[in-house]
Amino acid sequence: MPAYSGNFLLREKASPISLWAISRFHAAQGANLLKRIIYYICFTLIATTASLTMACAQMASDPTPPIRSKTIHLKHVLVIGETNGFQHDSVSAAMAFVYKMGHDTGLWDTEMRTDTELLTKKKLGANAKNLDYFDCLIFASTTGELTMDDSQKADMMSFIHDDGKGFVGIHAALDTNYKWPEYGEMIGGWFDGHPWGTFNAPIINEDPSFPAVRHFPAAFTKYDEIYQPKLWSRSKVHVLLSLDPTKLDYSVKNIHRDDHDFAVAWDKMYGNGRVFYSTLGHTEEAWDDPDVQKMYFEAIKWALGMTEGSTTTHDRPVISATK
Repeated sequence: MPAYSGNFLLREKASPISLWAISRFHAAQGANLLKRIIYYICFTLIATTASLTMACAQMASDPTPPIRSKTIHLKHVLVIGETNGFQHDSVSAAMAFVYKMGHDTGLWDTEMRTDTELLTKKKLGANAKNLDYFDCLIFASTTGELTMDDSQKADMMSFIHDDGKGFVGIHAALDTNYKWPEYGEMIGGWFDGHPWGTFNAPIINEDPSFPAVRHFPAAFTKYDEIYQPKLWSRSKVHVLLSLDPTKLDYSVKNIHRDDHDFAVAWDKMYGNGRVFYSTLGHTEEAWDDPDVQKMYFEAIKWALGMTEGSTTTHDRPVISATK
């Protein structure tokens, strides 16, 4: 009976030479197989080492970013942009500026609203913050009678007067809440027209030591809309900027102030709270002006109690007419 071994047919009486050849063949086959196994193992080890090296290098050059937590700011600011009268194109620009300045400097965080829900000390649900949470209130060209009930009005006045929190009024904040006497008393008066519209306003700096206006020169020009205030007196506020009365055109209509005293910016105390107002900021372009930006940035800081500046009233400066 023939016997099989590998690919060779062995007969019962194989010759010694045949057996030797067969054994040599199997030895060669085994050696080749062993070499292939060794080569495979070496290749695998080299490839694995290279992969690990590349992975380590990538981890070193691109580390996993750390877990980020929300920055805790020093102060909290609430900006209101509700408009129930004339709607200024610059409202969004003003609100965005306040947010950006707080974000970039880390001095405050900003809540921006076009409603008045948060103007209360009542507890609010759904993660809403009331006035107790904030340190400064900003009216960004609000107009008309804001949607506030009597309790909200009392809470807002208490927020400033009693709690000593700050208030900053931007441009049309003077064109707001005519039926609310305490509001006019707090901010300093109300809007009574803009006889010159938007024009190259000649402005004088009445207190260059105040943080919000110290970057302005003694006299300068700004293209903006300057409000004429009513029920306003410099005896009740600290005037910072005003129109140069010697450079105004009095032939225009609707000039109601016989004293020709047109304030552009002022500050005051209302009880324990700091109040700042300026008529600058009517146009969208005004919010790209570094001077206007710095004025409101420093005004917010002052209202928050971060800097100091006078609130003492002073007489109107004597301005000599120049050609």
